[in-house]
Amino acid sequence: MSKPIKLYSHETGPNPWKVVIILEELGVKYDTVYVDMADMHTPKFEPINPNGRTPAIEDPNTGITLWESGAIIQYLVENYDPEYKLHSKSSPDKYYENQYLQFQMSGQGPYFGQAAWFIHFHSEKIPSAQDRYKNEIKRITKVLDACLQGKEYLVGGKCSYADLSFVTWYAMVGFLDQTGALQKELDTNANFKAWMDKLMARPSVKKALEEKTRVSQQAKH
Repeated sequence: MSKPIKLYSHETGPNPWKVVIILEELGVKYDTVYVDMADMHTPKFEPINPNGRTPAIEDPNTGITLWESGAIIQYLVENYDPEYKLHSKSSPDKYYENQYLQFQMSGQGPYFGQAAWFIHFHSEKIPSAQDRYKNEIKRITKVLDACLQGKEYLVGGKCSYADLSFVTWYAMVGFLDQTGALQKELDTNANFKAWMDKLMARPSVKKALEEKTRVSQQAKH
């Protein structure tokens, strides 16, 4: 019997919860260790991830320690999805799935992250920076909407890790714009909205986002 994977996470950051969704989808046992921001760039955590970020995993079944959410997701499906529930076995779909994961890592995640920084955390309010990253979120969403034309999911007619990798950052839209205007504009992309609604309804996603809300609220107290 496989031993639980150790997942190093953070309560509020979206990237660790991408990994949680995949673990839940695959039914892989895991134990979560929440790492405080202050501890990420310390000798205690840097041997696990020299970049000082979460997520990271330690897999006692293989002896592998791995960081970067995209690399972890690919590792999990390659090692814990023998039935190909969340990924494809052959060309071209396996390459298309990787393509969309790279798009999420290089496009969606950084633009959402920069929007969050300039809206909530930067020392001064810079409207032009806020507008730039909000506009990039709108652009990325239009790209996904076009890619989903005539399709339920991004690749192969089934939900894969490629689709699920986009969920946790889109779940942050309400945090970026509490007026609801940004969400309303994104939802005008009909293909995107139908796709995201299906993803948000999955039990693994519901469980992960509910747990994220719970531990985030606890961390505030």
